[in-house]
Amino acid sequence: MKTAIITGGTSGIGLATAKIFLAQKYNCVLVGRNAAKFEKVKSELDGNFKYISADVAKISDCARIVYETLKLFGGVDILVNSAGIYTEGAISQVTEKDFDEIFNTNVKGTFFMSRAVVHEIIKRRGCIVSVASDAGIKGNYFCALYAASKGAVVAFTKSLALELASFQVRVNCVAPADILTPLTLNQLKNSGETVEDLAKLYPMGRIGKPEEVAAAINFLASSAASFITGAILTIDGGLTA
Repeated sequence: MKTAIITGGTSGIGLATAKIFLAQKYNCVLVGRNAAKFEKVKSELDGNFKYISADVAKISDCARIVYETLKLFGGVDILVNSAGIYTEGAISQVTEKDFDEIFNTNVKGTFFMSRAVVHEIIKRRGCIVSVASDAGIKGNYFCALYAASKGAVVAFTKSLALELASFQVRVNCVAPADILTPLTLNQLKNSGETVEDLAKLYPMGRIGKPEEVAAAINFLASSAASFITGAILTIDGGLTA
């Protein structure tokens, strides 16, 4: 039975991924900073899952997540780096605190969570799938800080894929555009825009659903993608076409 660690697993894309994995009888470790959020969603989950309260921006927490997972399930086959935070605004408005918060979670968390699990992943010839963004590929208006962090995830994915290929470990990432998650809804609340406003920007006339991104993550984590590594899979309704 496969075991997956999913950071940011209590909402949005991470939660949707956990549901797909659990339906396939995987063991799932959901990682989040807010235990109350997990309590609200755990009734939606069915299968063998555990919650670990941790902050991936802390290197010690990354190590603890892996240690506790090994105690629970004996190994790790899949890491999904889904923990992430978002901000937007002109570069002149970005503070050092803003920079540190975004990079600590989106980049440092992805990097050191991957480092913490890499030896266990090698043992199982498993895989790592990270969540980047269309912003990390093409850049978004008034979004330089977030785009820089997700661009780092893209570059990290490609580099780590080369480093681990000889171990038969695959490293890929998905690059979703706007997805109907709590993060996006909060973004809209702050900007005064609506979901319908966003939808007009997309060739397919709508924004994405967490389940659509989760399905792509599931594919990249599966044997069906056994010859895919270093890939950046866009999930954006044609936005970057």
